[in-house]
Amino acid sequence: MDALSDVLRTIRLQGALFLNGQFHEPWCVDARPAISMAPLLCPGAQQMAILHMVMEGRCWIQSPGEDAIALEPGDVAVLPTGGAHLVGSGMQHAPVSLQHVVPVQVPEVRQVRYGGNGDPCVLVCGWFAYERDAPNPLLASLPGLFKVAVGSRPAGRWLEESVRYATRDAAAGPGSTAIAAKVAESLFIESLRAYLESLPAQRNGWLAGLSDPQVGRCLALMHAQPARPWSLESLAQESHTSRSVLAERFHELLGTPPMQYLKRWRLAMAARMLTTERINVIQVAEAVGYESEASFSRAFKGVYGVPPGAWRNGADRPANRADLEA
Repeated sequence: MDALSDVLRTIRLQGALFLNGQFHEPWCVDARPAISMAPLLCPGAQQMAILHMVMEGRCWIQSPGEDAIALEPGDVAVLPTGGAHLVGSGMQHAPVSLQHVVPVQVPEVRQVRYGGNGDPCVLVCGWFAYERDAPNPLLASLPGLFKVAVGSRPAGRWLEESVRYATRDAAAGPGSTAIAAKVAESLFIESLRAYLESLPAQRNGWLAGLSDPQVGRCLALMHAQPARPWSLESLAQESHTSRSVLAERFHELLGTPPMQYLKRWRLAMAARMLTTERINVIQVAEAVGYESEASFSRAFKGVYGVPPGAWRNGADRPANRADLEA
């Protein structure tokens, strides 16, 4: 499994489309943090991302304190942590709360018309819930808001037609909720891939590491076989580089040595397994590459602040989780 897919699997991403709106100039909507909609969209969600795709027309989107970003047909705006934002035909218009414009009806994709009598903008919106307790090197590497031109990518036309199908033709039939969820997930992942490919060569962070030939190969190896008894030498050999080059480049891009990253990723997997799988602690330890329960428990407590058993039982968890940022 590639590293991007593995991280998405580990954070247990789930989502759906929730709005197919036709907005006419002038209009401006004030969206509160996405987590405030969790009780309606996904009860129990710890964190939520939001995306907006422009199907027709044009609009602007703006996060607090940042410049407004223009969105054209085929553009997707992603807010990985679901922060508050404005979206509208212009930021000079008085904003109206999203909750007044869109009475969300889960699991339906809500159809709305809002605004004045000017030019229309057709906007499709989706939400994505993920586990905040799970370490998240991907989302930690993303800005609070970014735009990608998904419509111009090879998969763009297929995705646009899929979105139209999910919000129109399939909306009233059986299985419509499942279709909308799969389309939303595909749109989100393609947006992440587009952002990854747009990164400049000098950028650092987890995503930059993923696109680097040697570091990306090293990450793929660790995520594909996390329990394998890796050493820096064996990782370098299979990444087709030297130990010194791999160690230097890995640390330069991710800010941590390869073996430290591997340790934290193994413990990240263990944290998820402890809360989602019915296996005992020693089985979890073996699954992530530890030979003894004692060594696993020491390592787990050192990173997460509580023993594995306490984590499984829902003990108070420190705010500074193993997010793989260090």
